[in-house]
Amino acid sequence: MTTPASAPPAASLSRSLFFLSIFYGGMVCIAGVLGNKQVALGPLAVESGIFAFLLLVAVSSAVAELHGRHVANRLVQIGFVPLIASLLLSLLVLALPASPQMEPARIEAFDLMMSGTPRIWAGGIFAYGISQMLNVTIFTRLKREGGKLLWLRAAIAGVLSQIVDTLIFVSVAFYGVFPIGELLLGQMLAKVVLSAILVPALIYGFIALGRHLDRSAPAA
Repeated sequence: MTTPASAPPAASLSRSLFFLSIFYGGMVCIAGVLGNKQVALGPLAVESGIFAFLLLVAVSSAVAELHGRHVANRLVQIGFVPLIASLLLSLLVLALPASPQMEPARIEAFDLMMSGTPRIWAGGIFAYGISQMLNVTIFTRLKREGGKLLWLRAAIAGVLSQIVDTLIFVSVAFYGVFPIGELLLGQMLAKVVLSAILVPALIYGFIALGRHLDRSAPAA
């Protein structure tokens, strides 16, 4: 009597990749909401969505360091799913009539915060995809070329990707609406400073957390 062939083992997902992927998806969705407020950091004015985007940069770089460029690029690509889904849900909720019990001031505030023009939405989507893929490419390329200093690779990749992010988003969203030169310079300066200071430390933190999660995983 022949025995049935055993089924192939199910593919396993490491704890670090599972956690970082969920966290990444959450930051993709919240970045656009936070971007509705500009904050003052000393002399610099920056839209607060940058904090979520810096976390995206740090997470994608940490995934590249822990699991390789291919996995990090796939994470960025899958990030379009929650990004576009949250956009469509926002449009649906905005189109639905508000409850009569809801205060008019709250309705007006919600509509003001969640509404956007197609150019702003398109700018955010294009800027996200291109800047995040560029960050992963530069970060891993520097390592392949012999760059062993993680903090330096992180700073270079973070700064360059955020410059590109600003160029794409501001140009797509606002070119022709008003002069964008001053806005571009201010946003770039703020993002370069924040990327150089925060991104390396964040990447070290996410890598350490990822390795801790993988070490603590029970043996198969």
